[in-house]
Amino acid sequence: MARVDYFDDPNAPKPNSVVPSVTAAIRNEQGDILLIHKVDNGLWALPGGGHDAGESIIDTVVREVREETGLAIEVTGLVGTYTDPRHVMAYDDGEVRQQFSLCFAAKWVGGSPRQDGSETKEVRWVSPTDLDQLTIHSSMRRRIDDALDETRTQPHLG
Repeated sequence: MARVDYFDDPNAPKPNSVVPSVTAAIRNEQGDILLIHKVDNGLWALPGGGHDAGESIIDTVVREVREETGLAIEVTGLVGTYTDPRHVMAYDDGEVRQQFSLCFAAKWVGGSPRQDGSETKEVRWVSPTDLDQLTIHSSMRRRIDDALDETRTQPHLG
C-alpha cells in the first residue's frame, strides 16, 4: 500500500484515523543505528509499525522489528512520544492517519538483519555521520536525532 507523508502542509488531507504505532532505535557496538528502506513511501526509517489489539506496546516493538528486520531485540527505554497533529500519512485506500508514535531504544540480542520484501526493501546499519546521505522524512529524522542525542536525559514529549 502506497503512502504519502505530509508535515505542516495546509493542503494535506484531513486525518480520519489514529493508529498507535512504534519505532525502535537500535544501535550496534560501533554506534551505528539500524534503518530500513521502506516499500510504502521509499524513505529510510527506524523499524516499527502499528500496535495490534491484544498485545502490549513492548510486544509490538519486538514483533515489528522481528518482522521487518529479522532481529530479536530487548527494549531498554523510551526515546519519546511523537503525536504532532501537523504530520499526517495518506494511504492509497483513503485512510489518512494522524501521527501517534512511541519511539523506543532497544538493543540487538539475536538474529541477522534481512529485509522482508513486503514492507522493507533494505535493512542497513548506518553510521550517524552518513544519515544526511539518505532520504529520511523530517519527523523520522527527529526520532533518530533524539535517539542519538547522548545528552538527552528525558524522553521527547510531543
